[in-house]
Amino acid sequence: MTRLFSQFRQTPPSPSGRLRHDVMLGIAETAIAGMFAASAAVRRVRMPAAGPDTIPLTVTGRRVVAHDQDVVELTLAGDRLPRWFPGAHLDVHLPSGRVRQYSLCGDPDSAEYRIAVRRIPDGGGGSVEVHDALEIGSTVHTHGPRNAFPLTVPGYGSPARRFRFIAGGIGITPILPMLGLARRLGVDWSMVYTGRSVDSLPFVDEVTAFGAAVDIRTDDRHGLPAAAELLGDCADGTAVYACGPAPMLTAVRAALVGRDDVELHFERFAAPPVTDGRPFQATVASTGQQVDVGADETLLAALRRAGVDASYSCQQGFCGTCRTRVLAGSVEHRDTLLTGPERAAGLMLTCVSRAGDGSGLTLDL
Repeated sequence: MTRLFSQFRQTPPSPSGRLRHDVMLGIAETAIAGMFAASAAVRRVRMPAAGPDTIPLTVTGRRVVAHDQDVVELTLAGDRLPRWFPGAHLDVHLPSGRVRQYSLCGDPDSAEYRIAVRRIPDGGGGSVEVHDALEIGSTVHTHGPRNAFPLTVPGYGSPARRFRFIAGGIGITPILPMLGLARRLGVDWSMVYTGRSVDSLPFVDEVTAFGAAVDIRTDDRHGLPAAAELLGDCADGTAVYACGPAPMLTAVRAALVGRDDVELHFERFAAPPVTDGRPFQATVASTGQQVDVGADETLLAALRRAGVDASYSCQQGFCGTCRTRVLAGSVEHRDTLLTGPERAAGLMLTCVSRAGDGSGLTLDL
């Protein structure tokens, strides 16, 4: 079976990168779970806001890098910025209080950060704020780079012998720094870059500069690409890194079923589909409002549809922005972020987790 990595931007459940099955961590969690749960009634755990523990970043440059898709590039400067590696992203605290994730798409050796944001008019407001409110001189904050889509280099931790990069539209942002690293290290690689038209492709000039290793295929000239065209030769020992729209990723994954000689690493920017869900009802404690959640709908999506003010960011269960306390009901946890004590204290992530028995949840909102 094809080996899958970096699915849905999964990250270690702690900033230190320690895994939850670590023996000593498990002992520590068990020891403090009782105390943590006992104190839950008098505590309200919230995501850390931009403050003294965050890094201020100043917008020093901005330019449009894809007119047809309305993508703007921002250059962000700060003091002694932490180093990052290809595949990393920033949790950006916007002036409104929204927190959004944006891939770092510049040069890891640069003293500045670079991100690119596509305007989504009917989204959650983050991209519109970036486009309309973040002028040069504006300030945002971050806790620093995180990497849930790392490039594992052949000879440096990966048994693969070559790379195949697949990017669709704005999915070029985490891939672009990978191309530079692969070229510097002399690793054999190829890439296909797809989109509706050339004008819709961000950073198309930078990608084209890599030469014959890159195949740019646009729908208006070549039609929608099939999985075989996306994967190319994909010989034994290939590591595939893909980022783009959900249908593209689904096609690539399906085509690699049974290929145990190929590594597949992918990242999606949209919420994953709900699988094996059951409908349930959520009650907003502060107002008594009852919200029906469909079997194929996330709790977060249902709350937003009902007009409930609920914080969120990644919508994939790894950033913790939507962390909410459950006052009544059983939770089916579907995230990899929350620790045992946090779950014992009644916390859940509304973007992926659900009612455990289908009977309903009462939320501290």
